[in-house]
Amino acid sequence: MRAVTIPSEGTALLLIDVINDLAFEGSGPLIEQAEPMARRLMALKRKAADAGVPVIYINDNFGKWRSDFRQTVAHCVAASSPGRRVSQRLRPTKRDYFVLKPKHSGFFDTTLDTLLEALRIRRVIVTGIAGNICVLFTANDAYMRELKLFAPSDCIVSNTPEENAHALRQMQVVLKANVASSTQILFRKRRSSTRERRR
Repeated sequence: MRAVTIPSEGTALLLIDVINDLAFEGSGPLIEQAEPMARRLMALKRKAADAGVPVIYINDNFGKWRSDFRQTVAHCVAASSPGRRVSQRLRPTKRDYFVLKPKHSGFFDTTLDTLLEALRIRRVIVTGIAGNICVLFTANDAYMRELKLFAPSDCIVSNTPEENAHALRQMQVVLKANVASSTQILFRKRRSSTRERRR
């Protein structure tokens, strides 16, 4: 496997709808895919955080306009939540950022543009659920903003493997995304200047 090296400076890792109760009819096959995906994504998240890459959770508010992200997390990790194992494994930390979205794209009617600008982000790594819907819509909007895209193929799942493969092809061919797996991704940390090293 050929390594893909990404500069940590100017890069953000986006976790899309991974804090999710997955409580809908017919969610079983998606949950079966999402649970092993969550382990791989957690490893990528640790690798990114160690390199100083900001981690941004972009999450549906499930139509609960009076809730905040903490309430969403509490709901999704509860024993009654079918998606609890995914949410528990990927539970955010105090260092992470979060954006609540009302629709499919992480950019539509959210603060994501402002946050990425404040962090001086030029590249985004899109991951999460579902590859053919919210991940694809977010990737499309990122592409239109001329952000360089990475979409690790083993950290994105859809309702079926066929739908996921189609979404990844769209991202690779149309949006020029690099779809190398998470195990191929390496981060290049920013080199400190001579002045910074002397402090």
